[in-house]
Amino acid sequence: MPIPANLHLEIQAHRSQHYGVIRSSFRANGKVIHTNHGRISGLPLDKLKLIQAAFRGDVVAKSSANAFRVLSSREYGASQAFLQLAKDLGLPQILYSRHEPWIAPALAMIVGRIVYAGSKLALSQQGPNTVLWELCGVEGRVDVDKHCYEVMDRLLERQAAIQRALAQKHLQNGHLVLYDITSSYLEGEYEGSQLVDFGYNRDGKRGHEQIVVALLCNEQGCPVGVEVLAGNTKDDKTVAAKVEQIQKEYGISQLIFVGDRGMITQTSRRQLEGVQGLRTISALTHRQTVELLERKVITRELFDEKSIAEVIDPDDPRRRYCLCRNPETARRETQTRKSLLEATRQQLEKSACSKRKAKAEKIGARVGRVLQRFKMGKFVDWSVQEGKLRWSFKEEAIAAEERFDGCYVIVSDVPAEQMAKTEVVASYKKLSFVEQAFRNLKTVQLEMRPIYHKKDERIRCHVFICLLAYYLQWHARQRLKPLFAEDGEGKHRQWTFEHVIERLKGVRSERVTAEGVEIEIHTQADDQQQRILSLITGKRS
Repeated sequence: MPIPANLHLEIQAHRSQHYGVIRSSFRANGKVIHTNHGRISGLPLDKLKLIQAAFRGDVVAKSSANAFRVLSSREYGASQAFLQLAKDLGLPQILYSRHEPWIAPALAMIVGRIVYAGSKLALSQQGPNTVLWELCGVEGRVDVDKHCYEVMDRLLERQAAIQRALAQKHLQNGHLVLYDITSSYLEGEYEGSQLVDFGYNRDGKRGHEQIVVALLCNEQGCPVGVEVLAGNTKDDKTVAAKVEQIQKEYGISQLIFVGDRGMITQTSRRQLEGVQGLRTISALTHRQTVELLERKVITRELFDEKSIAEVIDPDDPRRRYCLCRNPETARRETQTRKSLLEATRQQLEKSACSKRKAKAEKIGARVGRVLQRFKMGKFVDWSVQEGKLRWSFKEEAIAAEERFDGCYVIVSDVPAEQMAKTEVVASYKKLSFVEQAFRNLKTVQLEMRPIYHKKDERIRCHVFICLLAYYLQWHARQRLKPLFAEDGEGKHRQWTFEHVIERLKGVRSERVTAEGVEIEIHTQADDQQQRILSLITGKRS
């Protein structure tokens, strides 16, 4: 139901009985289109006329200042817009082909994740502030167990089928499939959990247990699947199973799998050998790149900021190496190394200038802690002489490393006749879409963390709800591109996705009383709000 822009009361009669019809009207293709929003009956004609005047805004209270009052005001615009978007995308049918009671509250949790984020308990208590639950058909008090937790259990049962439907809708045979994983830390006790564990934390949160989240997107960045893995899962251990899932469960027999550096290791390559219809694009780790330099397959001089050099692996002619250099990355890496070297110098000088002599073992342990902390050990020569630390930087090694800053190697087995080297590099860079998805899921708007659930199944479903919310958000962003394209720069920049939602929240559902009669109306969207609504829903309000 579109948000009415020109709400009015039309008085009609049937068998000498008058009643009022709350309507909004607009002209389309030369015709006047009416939409009915409610009916007022059981009142005398003079009362109906007073209410009709109130809708026009020209009513004057006859008896007291309280003749026309606003009793409550709740958010309507954002919830209605994203529910309408979900319907436009066919999300209710994707959740389940038949209408079942759990689907509506599931949609409320998905849309609520975009508009309100927070815990399920907090969302269940938003009744006084929003009509979201009522728009989803949940009348009266929302019970967090019935309308959230029980629904989550049902939704999780449907995850595999839902992701198959999303893959069939958004993945195409022979096209790119983008894949990456991230981690999300948790707090508290998780005894008996098969998911929560210590592992490599990509957020730099040491000392916290975590889960690993694997995300699958199409080549435009539209999400189609998510999986929650144990917190100690390594990147390359997930690749073979994910390719098998794409081909067998999603029915994509021919694909170009794009994964971040470290995904396609020697181990995962062996697991993928012989898989029909599979091509891969990834990037080499620093160590793998150094190995190529040592084998003299590539040289430092081939890395150029303006052009891409392509080299074929002599030991495996199917493997193409595309050599690139990013000057911005180079400056950042050089500056980072200088900062770490300076921090290392200060700590080593502190030890070297100590007036007290110490045993070699004690000094060595102290130096080891410094080098471990700043990861600069390969650039330091040190020794202990007569109870004193003697050290120096390896200037040649530092200079050689600096010449390598900003350099990276894209590796692929896609034939040159199918994809040129520039396309290979551009395809790898599309992983930025997945990185953007992770930023939105973890820290922006959707706030996947903190995770309040303690059961593995609920953790899995919580992440899945966040994915479905991002699915709606991604499509909303596509539809809002004209708005963002017209935005200013610097201090003149106005639009963010968060600002869009705040503007939509300004469209309210108001419960008012006129001469003792209670009615519910919606505030009229201004021109700015109207444009946002039209872009997201594809309909005029």
